[in-house]
Amino acid sequence: MEQDAQARIRTLDLIRGVAVLGILAVNITSFAAPDSAGYSPNLPDAGSAADAWAFAFTLLFFEGKMRALFSLLFGASLVLFIERKDARGRDGVGLQVRRLLWLALIGWLHFLLLWDGDILFLYACVGLGALAMRRTPAWQLAAMAVMLFTVWQAWGALSWTPSAVREAQVTAGTASPADRAAHDSYIAGKRQDDRRDQRDTLAPWGAEVAARLRERPAYPLQVVLYTWGETLSYMMIGIALLQSGFFALAWPRRRMIGLALGGAGTGLALTALFTAWAMPRGFPELAMHLGIGYLLGFPHLLTALGYAALLVLAAPRLLKTGLGTRLEAAGRMAFSNYIGTSLLMGALFSGWGFGLFGRYGAAGQWPFVLLAWAIMLAWSKWWLARFRQGPLEWVWRSLTDGRIGPIKMYQY
Repeated sequence: MEQDAQARIRTLDLIRGVAVLGILAVNITSFAAPDSAGYSPNLPDAGSAADAWAFAFTLLFFEGKMRALFSLLFGASLVLFIERKDARGRDGVGLQVRRLLWLALIGWLHFLLLWDGDILFLYACVGLGALAMRRTPAWQLAAMAVMLFTVWQAWGALSWTPSAVREAQVTAGTASPADRAAHDSYIAGKRQDDRRDQRDTLAPWGAEVAARLRERPAYPLQVVLYTWGETLSYMMIGIALLQSGFFALAWPRRRMIGLALGGAGTGLALTALFTAWAMPRGFPELAMHLGIGYLLGFPHLLTALGYAALLVLAAPRLLKTGLGTRLEAAGRMAFSNYIGTSLLMGALFSGWGFGLFGRYGAAGQWPFVLLAWAIMLAWSKWWLARFRQGPLEWVWRSLTDGRIGPIKMYQY
């Protein structure tokens, strides 16, 4: 039984390692360019053909899929943490609540001091809600999650469709003067946001922090408001997968293979169709908001489930390889790697570092992704050969337990 539990934990760490690396392939745009660049390689300025292909590659294989995968794992880990603490005679739920409250504070500080793309605050807030459903039977939890996800995506799609239709009419020259004026005003506002983003990012660190604190101190709460439905759905599915034995390879192998091939195949095919439509049109901005935010919601989820099933199937062999153990180590240190990525990318792109913000399009950003991947795979295994857990994992655990825990691998 102990071996089965350890195999399940190692599998979760392996998948988490893949997710934390994959998330950077998407987040790099927010570190290196204004936010609008995350929706089109031609924003805020026209990109090259190489940028278009690089953007399409990221859209197909990473965008939305890695966020979904990481959220699934977060939900599963919420329950796994409680189970392990309860098994040791401790108050698992109480400790988890305290753990999430500390995570919320760390996430808000991450947003304020390093990067406005933080997801830790979101996960902490939504995770508190997910705890209330941890005892729901797996099939009921999954059904509730799919219903919530469907309603959320439909609501978002309906909200964004009029803007995307108006954009298409403006492009085709068939929009009314009022619609054209409304569209032009909205786009002008987005470009103003891009200029403010560039100004703040390239300012000295103190000025950047002061701007966030002055202009949008509650931004993390806005992120929760606009994304909680999707994130909660993912976490609920992650809990259901854990309860059903998915991560322990308890599902019939044929079902796992069907999910791996069917989920990833269907999700990637649908994403490819959308990409094939958007690419010749230059990835129109508002249509991309509609697509990435909502229309591709189910393709993102299906692909993430397919990726997860594929990695669970591969885990027994992959964890015996050098690459597998390095991915596992990166997953065990996902918290440290996530914050460490913000430090590294800030040093490269922000005004307090080398100030490279806005200089690289989608294609030029990939070398920085590969550099960070190499660093994460190298240092995570090196660190864990000497210490019990990552540095921020140790801090988080110590805060949760209310005492400073051991960090050295061996105590003499």
